[in-house]
Amino acid sequence: MINKHKLKNLKLVVFDLDGTLLNSKGQIGSDTKNCVKELRKQGVKFSFATKRLFSAVEQYASELQLDVPIINLDGALIQKYPEKIIHYESYVKERHVLNAIDLADKFLLKLALCHSEAIYYTEYNQAMPYILESYGAIFKEVDDYSRYTKKTLEVIIASDQKDAMKHVHSKLGFPFGFGLDVNFFKSHQREAQYFIEIRRSGSSKGKGLVRLMKHLDIGVKDTAVICDWYNDVSLFETGALKIAVANAVPEIKRMADYITQRTNEEDGTAEFLELILRAKKG
Repeated sequence: MINKHKLKNLKLVVFDLDGTLLNSKGQIGSDTKNCVKELRKQGVKFSFATKRLFSAVEQYASELQLDVPIINLDGALIQKYPEKIIHYESYVKERHVLNAIDLADKFLLKLALCHSEAIYYTEYNQAMPYILESYGAIFKEVDDYSRYTKKTLEVIIASDQKDAMKHVHSKLGFPFGFGLDVNFFKSHQREAQYFIEIRRSGSSKGKGLVRLMKHLDIGVKDTAVICDWYNDVSLFETGALKIAVANAVPEIKRMADYITQRTNEEDGTAEFLELILRAKKG
């Protein structure tokens, strides 16, 4: 059990979205909403750390009435709701964007460019909104990418051709992609679908959290993070209180200070928030 004194002193709680705060229907549990409302009266602030774009989280920010910056695109963008003020953004250098486009064309892979306002794709890449539907973002079709290579926060390449994807991943890695974070992984939602995500080095959920805490002048010991997936590891490495929902992957559970008994389908985040409420009222 978590020390009650630590719970009582919490000032910031940061949620991962998919698989954590949201159930499979994309909904926030009613108990979580009620707890957030009560804890806000106690001075606790809330935010998200997600791979989604800002446009894909505004609905949830509105539901919880967030008033602090949100960590988007796994830390590549930090933007405040509802004012949409950008506090941090990290663009992929244009030469890397152009190289990724050339490689995707050469090996017949699908590609899209993530900007703060939308995900852009071309006619050839019409499958991308369907493939990336979990991003929940605004998608815009463009004639070509020539006008969108300068302010790209993330490049996403997708295909079911594993060997081609592995080859492109090697071509984008060090030393070819010096200054980049290039992640190659298999989708956990679509069978036989592979992704390459390309971001500028120095952006992660964990680094985004450090930037957010500094902006809010809240210490890491007064912060909790609630997560479920591999891309949340950097959040758990910050020193914040580490909470895993019951459906979290084993690596996250091993690192956690507390594991909820309830899954994201059972409003597991509310279980932890109720502990904070009791500590603050007790």
